[in-house]
Amino acid sequence: MVNLVSGDHLNDPVLAHVRTDFVRISVKDSVEEALSRVRQSRTEGRIVYFYVVDEADRLQGVVPTRELLLNPPRTPVAEIVERRLVTLHESATLLDACESFILHRLLALPVVDKDRRILGVVDVEVYTDELSDLAHRQESEHIFQLIGVHLTRVRQASVSGAFRGRFPWLLCNIGGGLACAFLGAIFADVLDKVIVLAMFIPIVLALAESVSIQSLTLSIQLHEPRTFRWPDALRLAGREATVGALLGIACGGLVGWVAWWWQQHLAVALCILLSIALAVATAALFGLAVPVVLRAIQRDPRVASGPIALAMTDVATLFYYFALAAWMLG
Repeated sequence: MVNLVSGDHLNDPVLAHVRTDFVRISVKDSVEEALSRVRQSRTEGRIVYFYVVDEADRLQGVVPTRELLLNPPRTPVAEIVERRLVTLHESATLLDACESFILHRLLALPVVDKDRRILGVVDVEVYTDELSDLAHRQESEHIFQLIGVHLTRVRQASVSGAFRGRFPWLLCNIGGGLACAFLGAIFADVLDKVIVLAMFIPIVLALAESVSIQSLTLSIQLHEPRTFRWPDALRLAGREATVGALLGIACGGLVGWVAWWWQQHLAVALCILLSIALAVATAALFGLAVPVVLRAIQRDPRVASGPIALAMTDVATLFYYFALAAWMLG
């Protein structure tokens, strides 16, 4: 049994966590000979994949269990071997292994030397055991963050790839900013008449954006399962709507009171209170809904959610703010 992973062990050599009781089959075997070799191996550990090697013990590929069991006995292994194989180099660390498990969603990874000779197999348990141990949940979350940061660096190793992956979503911010400018032009008369409204725009936007990011982060962290379920999404939406409404009333009441005390203008204070309450409640729903929708349509929410949610939040917030001002102060 491999040792459980902890934050201090992520830089350990992966060779310290491999097992050597895995099944090798020869690339020259037939299916019948390969099955005979498996029976004779008497491997005590769990068999996940059947690794195919040549005479020099160099890794040639892997044969899935289904292919080995369902093909005729005389079928050459060379015809059913999967040669596109994810491997770990002997110099890899445990962090590299965890990163590969996240990227490729495999149950085991072979560790090879510079000549592709297989040295051992590392199981996915080195990653999942620690994360599933509720007694060490706080430490597990720390490990997941470490792996996530390292994985992000790998995915963005190419400058052009990082640009192509992130720039299209930033167009959401550009579009949102232009929409906000358009709203400002529409309600320019209101701002000219009650100039004090302009002083509170930054705090109204900042509160809504903060709550949107908080809800977005919770949505990404709490809903990682691959299967999307509407009942879970709706239940979380109800909870976040309630929390957002309470946060909006609390923040709006505080800022509205300061505005009344400072400017002695009750209508402005009420306008700020109501707009913050509406904006924060809406921002909480945007922060929740955007990652859920992106995941439902098979898109990575970690890159796209932020720009989309913030752009929607900014436009909705300014619309509430200016529309209420025009209605109450117009």
